[in-house]
This record gives sequence, C-alpha cells and structure tokens, in this order.
Amino acid sequence: DLDHKFDSLKTTLNKPLKPNDFYWKIAPVIAQIKEGHLRLYSRGKRLTKAEIKNLKQQKGLLSQFNFVLDHDRIFVIDNADKVPNMNVGTEILSIKDIPAKELLEKYKPVNNSDGENETFQKYILARRWPLHFTAEFGILDSVKLETKYQNELKTFYLKREKITKEEKKKEESATKKVTKTEKGKTNDYNVMTKTYNRDLQFPTKDSTIAYMKIKTFSGTYSKKFYKESFEALKKSPAKYLVLDVRNNLGGSLYEINNLYSYLVSENFQFIDDIEVTSRNSMFQADYFKGMSPFFIPFAAVGYPFYLLGTAFATKKIDQKFYLKNNGIFALKKPKENNFKGKIYVLINGSSFSAASILPAKLKGEKRAILVGEETGGANDGTVAGRFSTEKLPNSKLQLPIGLMLIKPHIDFTNTKKGVTPDVEIIPTLNEVLQKKDIQLDWVMKDIEKEKNQK
Repeated sequence: DLDHKFDSLKTTLNKPLKPNDFYWKIAPVIAQIKEGHLRLYSRGKRLTKAEIKNLKQQKGLLSQFNFVLDHDRIFVIDNADKVPNMNVGTEILSIKDIPAKELLEKYKPVNNSDGENETFQKYILARRWPLHFTAEFGILDSVKLETKYQNELKTFYLKREKITKEEKKKEESATKKVTKTEKGKTNDYNVMTKTYNRDLQFPTKDSTIAYMKIKTFSGTYSKKFYKESFEALKKSPAKYLVLDVRNNLGGSLYEINNLYSYLVSENFQFIDDIEVTSRNSMFQADYFKGMSPFFIPFAAVGYPFYLLGTAFATKKIDQKFYLKNNGIFALKKPKENNFKGKIYVLINGSSFSAASILPAKLKGEKRAILVGEETGGANDGTVAGRFSTEKLPNSKLQLPIGLMLIKPHIDFTNTKKGVTPDVEIIPTLNEVLQKKDIQLDWVMKDIEKEKNQK
C-alpha cells in the first residue's frame, strides 16, 4: 500500500522543486504510515550568527499566543505577553490575508497520529500550525491578522518587538531565582511556560484528595519528586489521587515506570520486551545528536564501548528480535510508599506517547478510573525510544525514525486507537475558552458522592 502511495507521488513530480516545496509533497505520504512519532521536518532558513543574536533579542510573532482549534477555525486561548486588545476567545480569521481555514487544510495532511486515532490531530495542529506557517513564509518582522471577537471584526499588525535590557534582566533574575530553588529543580520549572512541569496539591480543606499534574515526563529530577510526593501522600489523610496527564506529549520511559511503582501494591511488569527489526537496528541510533559540544569529545571516547554493548544487546525469539532486558523493565516490586487509595486519571487527545502507555497499563490492570477523552497515543504501544535521523540525499530534509516498539504489558485491544476513557467527557469550545475544567469537576463530584455514601 505504501509502495502504491509513493508511486502515485512520483507521477506528480515533473519539475525541479525547492526542498520545502518537496516537503509539502512527500510529508503527507509519510504521515499516512500512521505512526505519530514519524515526522518529516521542513528546512528553515540558514541564519547567520548576527541574525540569531538579533532574534534572541526579540519577542516572537505567533508564538506570543496559545491556540485551540475547532474544526477549521483558530481561537486564541492564552495571551501570555498581554498583547493589547487580543482577548482570549478571539478567532483568527486570516493570517497574511490567507483564510485560516485554507492554512489548516494545507497543514493538516502533514500531521499524523497513531493508527486510526482521530483525537490527536486538533491538539497537535493547534501547536504546530504557527511552525508550518513560519516554515512556509519565513521569519517575518510583522504579520497581519484579521480577527473576530464577540462579532466585532478587527485587524492586528503583530510586530517583533525588541526585548529591552530591563525586561531581559528582570526575566533572567526571576528565572534564576526559581530554577535554583529545590522546588524549581524537583518540580522541573519550565522557563518557557513559566510554570512547573510537575506538581502535587491537596485541593480540599480535609486533604483527602491529592491532585498530581504532570505536564511532561521530562525525567529531570523526577525520581526525587515522586519519592517526596508519595512520602507526603502517606503522611496525609488522602484517600483519592487524581493524576492529570492531559496535554502531556510523553517523554521518559524510565519516569513512567518509576511512577507506576508508586501506584500498585503487587509485583509488576510494566512493558513487554522491546522489539527491534534486526540485530543491527540499534547501531543506527543517533548517538551524538543533541549533545552539547563540550560533551562530544568525552562521548567519542565512550563510543567504541557503546558499539560493543549494542552488539550483544539483542536476542532472537520466534524469528523476531528483542532488546535484552537490562533489569529496568523486568518484574519489579512496588515502592514501599505506594498509594493504596482510589486513583482517577485525566486524559485527552494530547496525552501522547509515554502519557498513553501509563494510562493504558493502569486501565489494563483495572487500577484506575480514566476520565476525559481518548488519548492521542495508541493503547497498544508506540514506535519510539531511540531514533535514527535520516537525511534525504538531495533535499536534506530530516526524518527521525523510531527504532523500538514499546508495548505496555497488558491484553491488547487491537483497535489501532488510543486509550479510551472509562468516563468520556469532552468539553465544548466555550467551556475550553472559559477555562472551565468539566473533567476535573466530574471527578471531584464523583469523589464527593462516594464520600457521602459511606
């Protein structure tokens, strides 16, 4: 089927193309493989050092906002930089005189999700459409927006404003102040969003309910966070834990395995043996990618040992190849401070990758009640872990290819869909724009109802 799609694509290629023009041709075909991590990257303009320095001293354009999509419509959901008169709930009708609907129709085919899942698209496109716009039109100094708010039409001319020395100094000081604190480290303070990536709260006066929000499984200081959090939970009167992984795009497999060990009271196997395509697969993994120049010489010294370890890292069972279990994901014991109360997990279409594996395992073991929307990541596993970044020979477009099939240790649904909630609750557009959390509200009411019945 894929060969047929590429053959059809070839018939449309009848003249020379620039790299990014080729991108718009080939990316939709790659997206039809339906593996959410498999994403071709367009090429940005090569910037000089002076241009990079200049951009760092400016605020972004579209990046000043967060957006939410409603079918083929774009709405502003956050205005962090407080751009005057740009209210939350403003609809973006056109950008650069191009209708928003037209832009979304062009960008949607290059974004994919896992299998037959349909909930991921609106979330990932809301994040990525400004990136696609920049890739298509370049880094602009200004852009024209036609908008509508409460039936009033307005025209905005967004400009890249310079960050003053006072603003920069104030922001750096505030960031340094937070990131150097114990909480800043343990709760993984995000300097971009100016929020903590993970947090534990007790939202009721009697502290019988604990609410844990994890925005990303970054792995940074996560071991310490969970150790301290579940020690606090054990000392508290909490009988209910609400674990919120909505809008969490995944991350560290080690972190979710560690978190799971605090949520169960019996020995467990979190994931199945990791499958690869051949004994040589892991030789293709990116080794130096993303490494700072300082560490590259040290990594180069260790590279022969990495290759040697990789050579003995696989095993063959029934004509398939698997990574030998190194003990991290073998049969594990629960943590001593494991939570024994009732668990609710909040999920939505932007719960992806590791943030789908964890609820899939919890649901498979009937350890939690899942509330919200079908996850964007597949229920039965994902192709990710380590990647091999291939560079297309002529266009130089980059395609990171996942090397590992990672599956939660559960009975598979074979639906090619995401993790489905036990209680489906999908907010309307107005509820989203008004910041009404009807999914969390349902959980709190359900807990209150159960308390009153006791």
